[in-house]
Amino acid sequence: MRSVDEQLARVVAAAVRPAPVRVAISEAQGLLCAEEVVAERALPGFDQAAVDGYAVRSVDVQNADEDPVTLPVVGEIPAGSRQPRRLQPGQAVRVATGAPLPTLADAVVPLGHTDEHPAKVAVRQSVPSAAYVRRTGEDVQTGDVAVRRGASIGAAQVGLLAAVGRNKVLVHPRPRVSVISVGEELVDVDRTPGQGQVYDVNSYALAAAARDAGAEVSRVGILSADPRRLREVVEGRLLLSEIVVVAGGVGGVIGDEVRAALADLGDLDCTRVAMHPGSVQGFGRLGPDAVPTFLLPANPMSALVVFEVLVRPLIRAALGKRNPYRRAVGARLLSPLTSTKGRRGYLRGQLLRDAESGEYLVQPLGTSGAHLLASLAEANCLVVVDEDVTDVAVGDEVLVTFLAQRG
Repeated sequence: MRSVDEQLARVVAAAVRPAPVRVAISEAQGLLCAEEVVAERALPGFDQAAVDGYAVRSVDVQNADEDPVTLPVVGEIPAGSRQPRRLQPGQAVRVATGAPLPTLADAVVPLGHTDEHPAKVAVRQSVPSAAYVRRTGEDVQTGDVAVRRGASIGAAQVGLLAAVGRNKVLVHPRPRVSVISVGEELVDVDRTPGQGQVYDVNSYALAAAARDAGAEVSRVGILSADPRRLREVVEGRLLLSEIVVVAGGVGGVIGDEVRAALADLGDLDCTRVAMHPGSVQGFGRLGPDAVPTFLLPANPMSALVVFEVLVRPLIRAALGKRNPYRRAVGARLLSPLTSTKGRRGYLRGQLLRDAESGEYLVQPLGTSGAHLLASLAEANCLVVVDEDVTDVAVGDEVLVTFLAQRG
């Protein structure tokens, strides 16, 4: 029986990052930047008002705290104005937020510091030079790196790319993942199961898990174990995917049929891994491009746990993430639990935090039964129990890994 760590090392070593592609910035969110984005213009691109008010020379209002200063208002500049204006000593120009400052103005007096008169404004408070002004290049200078290679592109990075005038950016694309369910007993969710039939849960659940991990997903759906058809579909998906996941293709007679059908596509290693649930599984690299391919258990709960432990890190590594693993913390157990001897347990749990001490606490959910999908839907973490531990008492500290947070 292979250890989880050994199996995980084999899997992550197979990660291949797809070649970078240039995409519209609206499509770049969640991806890693594959270039140094150098600003070709300053941000802001001109001196502009930071508030609604009056553009002035600060020297003209330096005594306004002691005695209000009255200045003639010689014009108004709205945001977006492209008409150059020049301010003479002893004058003011009304400006809107974002409006370009007139020449010679070095400060803006907010409306609240004045009587807001449209022709002769009384300024009641002084302002220093550069007050309420966004200076040219104070955010980004021409030639600065706006977004660095390897940075994760989120909302702020998309905004910065737009601000420096970039409509496209080179990124590491999402790895393409194909998800297939195998089983004569399976029917799609738009049909009513007959005697001995069950809904295809795996292709939907695993596709969602792959999407959550950051992949571009193709849910192929249900296939029978017919060797010719199975080989044909998998071979086609290998040409279109960076990762292929086959659920229900390991264990029992159907597992033998699946392995036989795919045998000549590459090295597919089916083994027992020292974990619970999901011990029986397969992994190999198939096709001319040696595409990482997984055979997962038919049981949906087991399949999701194996995906979480082994497939998700591969997707994250293929995305170029420096740390492809979920965050893990220590937590105190609120109820006792048991785990299978000789296998690392991945048990469902609800992670809490003590409001006073800040300590993490975890409540195990359900039993250790591998078929219990409902408790996994309620879980926000997996409780990880070492291979040599079978019983964990209330108050003991255990390692927990975070799962995707529900909104």
